[in-house]
Amino acid sequence: MSDPNLPFRQFVLKVASRCDLACDHCYVYEHADQSWRGRPTVMSDTTIARSAARIADHARDHELSRVDVVLHGGEPLLAGRERLGHIAGELTQALTGVCELDLKIHTNGVLLDEGFCDLFAERGIKVGISLDGDRVANDRHRLYANGRSSYDKVIRAINLLRGRYRGLYSGLLCTVDVANDPVAVYEALAELEPPRVDFLLPHATWDDPPPGKPREHGEWLVQIFDRWLADGRPMSVRIFDSALRTLGTRSSLTESLGLEPSDLVVIETDGSYEQADSLKTAYDGAPATGFTVEHDSLDVVARHPGITGRQTGLAGLSDECRSCPVVSSCGGGLYAHRYRTGSGFLNPSVYCADLLRLITHIQGAVSAMDSATHALPETDLAAFAAGYGGAEAVRRLDEGQQSLRRTLVASVGGASTSVEAWRLLTLIDREARPVLDAVLAHPYVRVWAVRCLTGGTDDGHLPAIAAVAAIRAGVQASLQVPIRDGSLHLPSLGRLQVGRVAEATVETADGRFTVHAEGRGLLVDLEDPRRTPEWFPVRRLVAGGWTVSLDDVDLYRDCHQWPAAARLSGEELDRWATMFAKAGELIVRDHPRYAPGLAAGLGVIMPLEPSADGSEVSSTARNAFGAVAAALPSDAVSLALLLIHEFQHVKLGAILDIHGLYDPKDTRLYYAPWRKDPRPFEGLLQGTYAHLAVTDFWRVRRLIDEDGAAHRAAVQFARWRAQTAEAVDTLAGSGALTGTGRRFVEIMRQTVSSWFDEPVGAAAENEACQAAAAHKREWYEHRADATDRS
Repeated sequence: MSDPNLPFRQFVLKVASRCDLACDHCYVYEHADQSWRGRPTVMSDTTIARSAARIADHARDHELSRVDVVLHGGEPLLAGRERLGHIAGELTQALTGVCELDLKIHTNGVLLDEGFCDLFAERGIKVGISLDGDRVANDRHRLYANGRSSYDKVIRAINLLRGRYRGLYSGLLCTVDVANDPVAVYEALAELEPPRVDFLLPHATWDDPPPGKPREHGEWLVQIFDRWLADGRPMSVRIFDSALRTLGTRSSLTESLGLEPSDLVVIETDGSYEQADSLKTAYDGAPATGFTVEHDSLDVVARHPGITGRQTGLAGLSDECRSCPVVSSCGGGLYAHRYRTGSGFLNPSVYCADLLRLITHIQGAVSAMDSATHALPETDLAAFAAGYGGAEAVRRLDEGQQSLRRTLVASVGGASTSVEAWRLLTLIDREARPVLDAVLAHPYVRVWAVRCLTGGTDDGHLPAIAAVAAIRAGVQASLQVPIRDGSLHLPSLGRLQVGRVAEATVETADGRFTVHAEGRGLLVDLEDPRRTPEWFPVRRLVAGGWTVSLDDVDLYRDCHQWPAAARLSGEELDRWATMFAKAGELIVRDHPRYAPGLAAGLGVIMPLEPSADGSEVSSTARNAFGAVAAALPSDAVSLALLLIHEFQHVKLGAILDIHGLYDPKDTRLYYAPWRKDPRPFEGLLQGTYAHLAVTDFWRVRRLIDEDGAAHRAAVQFARWRAQTAEAVDTLAGSGALTGTGRRFVEIMRQTVSSWFDEPVGAAAENEACQAAAAHKREWYEHRADATDRS
């Protein structure tokens, strides 16, 4: 595609230009632009067909995977069931084979009945309803022309969606009015169990400012945010979720926040293309483009100065906005709210003070929550820095990880299209939080969440997580869950082979679940899994009182440096079980300072494919706290070392999630005595910390093992104490450590320094020196070769 302009992905179809209510805060009828008066009352068949074709052509030309279409008005239900069905059919037909269609309708709800809902269920149209809170709040503005209340009819419509049409319920839209009690408004909306709530600031400009004092709207929203946060974020609130996302450098979910370019266009009932219809509040004709579906393609509209001007991000903002500390989150506010006669839209939002108050409050709340949840006591930090850390200290690390996991999953779930799954998770969170915490603690749940957030999309795994939570909590539920490669993947439980279908229905009850796909039902009883041969459960390894999962089925486990192994055979499982039991016994007996932390924090071992050359392979993943990946080594001593070594990486990764130990802007590469390649600073820190445990392991083994094994252990001890000390010196002298990092590394130095007083035979010392020197020569030769090749 040669056109340089960004494609449209959101389309608002004004299917009806009149409304059956007379809301006095409506931007269509009560603000500057009055173009509705000269437009057809409903969209004609010709305009419908042409609009659908234009959208399909645009999606095809730009290779879009999905478009979002909202049927709007006026009041779109005034178009009638037949016309709405015709519109949905035209759009579906035009886009079939081109891209996915996400179709919604936004209504005031007073006409919504079973007939409309049956149509929407048939056509896959999700429904959003406008409601300003309780009866008092709603009747302040949302009235009929004769002053009669609309409240009872709207509540009836919402209850209809909450009942047999729950799958259609997409959320509520509430216009902020500072005359209303914010907590009463929040409680009234939350009681209706909306998947999402949109709080909209009333449309205003610098020429026509909003009622109330500066910051009053921001304070109103702050009160709701605090209550929403205290309630555990029971539903998605788009303005809050967007602020949280943009503060974390992710994209906004609303055009009223963030710096993302606009990708929305409006098609009016007469086929005119318009910019965002909120611009009607600025001046008469503000949203007009002069283009129509009859004569102009969407690429032509995309080149309109009003459209391109809203796609320049930071560069398109006023000087005052660009210098603001929260500009990356605020984004200058809603474009229409910036208007002032004489300077146009090159101004801060008329709600600038309100947005600053809200965003800085959210920023502070997140910082306080992180600090309270994640901060480690100095005694724990010192114990970890020394290379150890007992069970309680590791459990405190896991508490910090749990808070982080919940935040990540909430960020995905709050914006997910899997509304029923998200609703179920919030229900279980309220009624059985420890169960949900245990489900989220599975290491590869965080891996999934991070992939969704960094990739910018929910991949549909949320229903599987919700199903596991329901199974573990004993909650009855029915969910549509995607099928991957012919299997249903339930994290921490197992994999069910169901066949080549796109999705299956999972029904949960009393620790059992039934999966319906391809006209058959498969019942899985977790107490007796052998009854279902298609079920491949996650199996367990036991060493004394310590149990870990041997997970060779998780969908997201292949996130390590080495490839994941396929499902282990019974013979392979027996070898793992035998060796793990021996390694666990050895750790408890010979290396007791590591055993409690391992038992408290290591919950999953993920089998890796053996290396081609027979060398030992093992790994951890930064986002998979509690998991170690490994190919089964040759003996129990090697497995014990592998577990102790890799768990050091697990601990330090979690510490780095809490405490900044170094400057992330340091881009230098460093010599690491255990690697052939230069390492970034965090890589050197991780390796050095792991080799504290490696050194200590061989320090103990040289006193326990016999004959040749004792000599080998002595050589390893002598080599690694010297080279770990060298690496500690490199870290300390780098200038990249923070104050906390300097204290951490100094304790590491004290640990390794104390071992130089322990005697090692001359032969072992000599071999260690030769090995260290040989490694450094090879490292420099490798670098020289790489430099020559470049």
